[in-house]
Amino acid sequence: MIVADTNIIVYLLLDTDFSKLSARAYKKDPEWVAPGLWKSEFINVLALYLHKGHITVDAAQTILRAALTSISSEFEVSPEKILELAASSKCSAYDCEFVALAQQLQIPLVTMDKQILEQFPRVAINLDGFMTQ
Repeated sequence: MIVADTNIIVYLLLDTDFSKLSARAYKKDPEWVAPGLWKSEFINVLALYLHKGHITVDAAQTILRAALTSISSEFEVSPEKILELAASSKCSAYDCEFVALAQQLQIPLVTMDKQILEQFPRVAINLDGFMTQ
């Protein structure tokens, strides 16, 4: 089981430079979890793709349905813990929500976010690192 940040989910379902690697990570461990925040972030990415004309509304709905089935479970995270992590790092509270969940569940957070990887090296791992574990 891993905590997948929103971008990892995006990479799995949209055509990006990291799509193949994300698909391999999902095949390696398909039990991806996330805080509830992931849905809003993911829908925002879909909205950006819509605004840029990269996808249609129908395609966005299909991708959203696939995303909803790709996450095994969603978890609530302590707001106090999120704030503590944000205060002790340079990361946003949004990013710290994923970090807090990984710490809470004692599992890795898979991300390609350089700041998260730098600020939380004991919890966060990139896709390449996850694949070589």
